[in-house]
Amino acid sequence: MASTDKPLVYLMLGATGSGRREVLVDLIAGGLDDTDMPAVMIADAEDPDPADARLGNVSRWSWQDGAIVGTIPPGVTHVFFVTDGRRNPVDQAEVFKAWVEAQQGEVARIICVVNSQLAEKHPPLLAWYDACVHFADVVLLNRREGVENKWMTGFQTHFKKLFYPCLFEFVKEGRVKNPALILVPEARRMTHAFDLEQDWVFTNAQGATIDEQDEVEDGEDEVEAAPEEDPYFARRMGGRRIKEIPDIAKFLPPRAPGSS
Repeated sequence: MASTDKPLVYLMLGATGSGRREVLVDLIAGGLDDTDMPAVMIADAEDPDPADARLGNVSRWSWQDGAIVGTIPPGVTHVFFVTDGRRNPVDQAEVFKAWVEAQQGEVARIICVVNSQLAEKHPPLLAWYDACVHFADVVLLNRREGVENKWMTGFQTHFKKLFYPCLFEFVKEGRVKNPALILVPEARRMTHAFDLEQDWVFTNAQGATIDEQDEVEDGEDEVEAAPEEDPYFARRMGGRRIKEIPDIAKFLPPRAPGSS
């Protein structure tokens, strides 16, 4: 449990159909103590899953007008927040930290579950997973049946060459080797957006960046300071993101009629 007695909140990224809830069954059963009180919050746009019955305390959250609408259940120690796997993960990650703080929680780790079959079949989705892995502390490679070893190696090497610090692990039959290791609340992500202490950027009146160690020139007394913006959150003048990613929904099977 966090030293502040705030519930630890884990963000579960991944496309719909990646097996996130099946993996969560293993993480909760093998990674938490008997005294822990976990809860799982699932996007209401996600269809029911056979694993739901084994998750215990399950509730739904919704996405409304670009915001997360949902409440962390009282008395819990760990919360696993499953994103809408058909929606842009960057949009959801952008508002996640503020939502957790408003709920009196603490961001523990961000876990990305990869549907290896889907990613191998659709190479353009590498850009989508680039975004997810940028935010992730742990990347769990799931749905590996029939996927060539060459692709698995190439996928991991892509991020290792970029010196991503996140932990890569394989999922086998819904289970990981060491669930407790996956849940250690230690940051291993590229992004600093969820850090307790933010890096700051200083700019002059002309918008030029000033190094914190630089001396301010004569007459340059208008210096603005703002938290460093994550590159995936940055937007152009018209509002579109500078770093755009594919629409994952176009690569997924259509939802069943009447599903919620």
